[in-house]
Amino acid sequence: MTEQTNLVPKRRFKEFQNTHAWEQRKLGEVLKVNSGRDYKHLNEGDVPVYGTGGYMLSVDDKLSDVDGIGIGRKGTIDKPQYLKAPFWTVDTLFFMTPMVNYGLQFLFSMSQIIKWKQMDESTGVPSLSKAVIEKVSRNFPSYKEQIKIGSFFKQLDKTIDLHQRKLEKTKALKSAYLSEMFPAEGEREPKRRFAGFTQAWEQRKVGELADIVRGASPRPIQDPKWFDDESDIGWLRIADVTEQDGRIHYLEQRISKAGQEKTRVLTEPHLLLSIAATVGKPVVNYVKTGVHDGFLIFQNPKFDREFMFQWLEMFRPKWQKYGQPGSQVNLNSDLVKNHEIMLPSEEEQKKIGGFFAQLDHLITLHQRKLEKLQNIKKAYLNEMFI
Repeated sequence: MTEQTNLVPKRRFKEFQNTHAWEQRKLGEVLKVNSGRDYKHLNEGDVPVYGTGGYMLSVDDKLSDVDGIGIGRKGTIDKPQYLKAPFWTVDTLFFMTPMVNYGLQFLFSMSQIIKWKQMDESTGVPSLSKAVIEKVSRNFPSYKEQIKIGSFFKQLDKTIDLHQRKLEKTKALKSAYLSEMFPAEGEREPKRRFAGFTQAWEQRKVGELADIVRGASPRPIQDPKWFDDESDIGWLRIADVTEQDGRIHYLEQRISKAGQEKTRVLTEPHLLLSIAATVGKPVVNYVKTGVHDGFLIFQNPKFDREFMFQWLEMFRPKWQKYGQPGSQVNLNSDLVKNHEIMLPSEEEQKKIGGFFAQLDHLITLHQRKLEKLQNIKKAYLNEMFI
């Protein structure tokens, strides 16, 4: 592929570099916009029904026997879907089918870079109309070039889907192992153990296994005097936990010497537990950091850190039982300290922790590969369409 200027994309397949410029058309000239309909009168079948959130159920009738592009009429209006025929769509999802000499796969890829939200006609729930969609102007190459571009993105989408499935499969595998390799509530041993380990697990209170203290925050936290870009001590925020999924390898914000006096500074890796926003999320800092008061710190631990990190990950949803119905649980150090846990020998802890650390590493690799492919697709969409 080479680059050209004028009414051609930045990036073009070699065989089309000296061909005609692209021509502008309204979507109403190249697509037919069809309305979805209610499906509740239909019987169960094998024809998929789609809404703005994707597949819903299957029925015994169809609205289309040719492939189409789903686009939201109301609600989610900026998530085009490729619909494989036969299919049915609900009344909040339009389906668009191509006119002669226009490639559906090309149009589907194009639809992903149209700024649909900017066409929202409502003051409440986002909405689109047929008239608005039909008036959208885009540029189109020859049918032959459309097919080439469409095939390229179809293959890229297949590769992305493959890596998405690998990621989901590995996450599901970890979830299954977490439920089997730690004792269920009321049980004293797990369903699954590594060969050679037969020693009984011991019941302990979490507070007996570490000195659990709460982080501290300088106040008011917005005051710039607490922060210094040149400091070698980071400042751990809830947003960092979310972005790095609990394993903190870098921190953008740095805390000043004055700020360090108002918090708890960790210069070595520690196990932490979030008690605000991402409640119950375990965290390990691999960098120097000040810890704000939304975290508990496990100091002087008498456990394998990776084992306890994974146990807390497994137990995370169960902290909800300490909250009021319909409200967010409010964790505190006493609740955590008094919670009882079944603990195996140190050697078995290390074995279990190491196993899950390897799974986490594999999940991270799949995640990075998927993100890389998604970024590649985004770049190509921007360069291969006008």
